[in-house]
Amino acid sequence: QLQASGGGLVQAGGSLTLSCVASGRTFTFKNAVMGWFRQAPGKAREFVAGIGWTGDRTYNTHSVKGRFTISRDNPGNTVTLQMSSLKPEDTGVYYCARQRSGWKAVTDGTQYDYWGQGTQVTVSS
Repeated sequence: QLQASGGGLVQAGGSLTLSCVASGRTFTFKNAVMGWFRQAPGKAREFVAGIGWTGDRTYNTHSVKGRFTISRDNPGNTVTLQMSSLKPEDTGVYYCARQRSGWKAVTDGTQYDYWGQGTQVTVSS
C-alpha cells in the first residue's frame, strides 16, 4: 500500500513537499524503482519524477527540472518530492507509484503497478 500526503494550496512561487509511505508486504520498497505522476483536470496523467532503488539515479520530466527534487529513505519506506518555484500549471493530483520493470522504463506509466491514492496540489496565480 502507498499513502501519499503533503498536498495543499500554495501561491505561485511557493513550495510544497510531498511524501509517500509504503506499508505492508505487497512489495519490497528498497528494491523498487519509484515514481511520481500528476494529473491535471481534463488532462492525462503524466510522469513527473523517478528514482532508482538506492536513490543514486533520478530523472525529472523537463517541465520540473531545477524545481522539483525526488528522494527516498529506504529504511523509512518513504519517497519524497520536494517542489519549489511552483507554477499554476503544476496544479493537479499527485500520485506515487512502484515501477515493476526497471529503470529503462521509469517514465512509462503503464509499467507502474502499485499506486497511491493521490494528493491534491493547487497553485494559485
